[in-house]
Amino acid sequence: MNKPYNLEERAFVFARDVRDFVKTLNNSISNIEDSKQLIKSSGSIGANYIEANESLGKKDFSFRLKISRKEAKESVFWLRLINDTNELRNKNMAEELIQEATELKKILSAIIEKTK
Repeated sequence: MNKPYNLEERAFVFARDVRDFVKTLNNSISNIEDSKQLIKSSGSIGANYIEANESLGKKDFSFRLKISRKEAKESVFWLRLINDTNELRNKNMAEELIQEATELKKILSAIIEKTK
């Protein structure tokens, strides 16, 4: 997977890929509910990163980045839960998304540390 260098674009691609992944899941009650949570958290990574870049100051910037990082952590949780409770046809895609969410979390953590 060729990942964009621009973090805003990378977060967008992740959210888009999550939506593509969700379309492949069986329509069980748990998958529908877990997918809703996953879609929200995956989209919030990029949305909060964009807000951080339009922040009103250093404190606001850091706060928005922390929300973005929290959403990345939450995305990992929902992806792991879906991965572990389904017989997925595309297990590789789930594992790649878990890896990408983890990398996004680490990148955001590094930015947060540098802004202290």
